[in-house]
Amino acid sequence: MREFFRGAGFLFRGFGWWRRRPGAMALGLVPAAIVAILLVALLTALGIFLPQLTTAATPFAEGWVPFWRDFIRFGFGAAVFGGALFIAVVSFTALTLIVGEPFYERIWRTVERDLGGTVPDEGYPFWHSVVDGLSLIGRGILVAIVAALVGFIPVVGTVLGFVTGVLLTGWLLGDELSSRSLAARGMTADARHALLRRHRARALGFGVATQLFFLIPFGAVVVMPAAVAGSTALSRSLLDDPRSIPSGTSQLRR
Repeated sequence: MREFFRGAGFLFRGFGWWRRRPGAMALGLVPAAIVAILLVALLTALGIFLPQLTTAATPFAEGWVPFWRDFIRFGFGAAVFGGALFIAVVSFTALTLIVGEPFYERIWRTVERDLGGTVPDEGYPFWHSVVDGLSLIGRGILVAIVAALVGFIPVVGTVLGFVTGVLLTGWLLGDELSSRSLAARGMTADARHALLRRHRARALGFGVATQLFFLIPFGAVVVMPAAVAGSTALSRSLLDDPRSIPSGTSQLRR
C-alpha cells in the first residue's frame, strides 16, 4: 500500500508546478475546459433521455409488480449512466491530450527541466497522439462494459462496479499520461508497459487518484495540467528505480 499512496502523491506533487510555472500550467486549462464542456453536454443529454431509454430497453418488465419493475429499470439506468461516465472520463483524457498536445508538451518538458538532467529530444508526433487517444477510448469502452456487467450483481453490484471501473480506468490513465515522457526517451509501447507493470502499485495509485479527481464536477479541468506534470515526475521515479530495466529503448536519457 505504501507504493500505491506514493503513486497518488505524484498527482499532488504535480499541483506544485502551479507555483513554479503558472503560465505553462494555465495554458493546460484551455483544451481541458473545451473538452469538458462538450462531454458534460453529452452526459446531460443522456440523463434527460435516460428514463425513456430504460423503459424502451426493458419492455419485459412492463407487467411486473411496480417495485420490481422500478428496481430493474433503476439498476439498468444506473449501469448505463455509470458506463457512460467512465467512457467520458477516459475520452476526456484522450481528447484533451490530442487537442492540447502542444500545451501539454510544454508542461512535461518544463517539469523535465525542473527535475534536472537532460530533457529528451524526441517529440510526440500528433498522429501518434491520435492513435494512442483512440486506443485509450477503445480500452475505456471495454472497462465501462465490464463495470456495467459487474453492476448487475445483486446487492453489492453498484459498489463493486464502481470500484472495478475506478481501478481499471486508473490503470489506463496512469499508462496514457506517463507515455509522453517515456516515449520521448525512445521507449517502445511494450517497454513502457513492462516498466509500469514492474511498478504496478505506484502507477495504479497515481491513476486512481487522477480518476477520483476526474469524477468531481469540473475536477478534470483543474487537475489535468497537474496530472501531466505529476505523470512526468512519476515517469522519472520509475526510471530511477533500481528495479527498472530499460529494455526495448533506443537510448534511455534520464
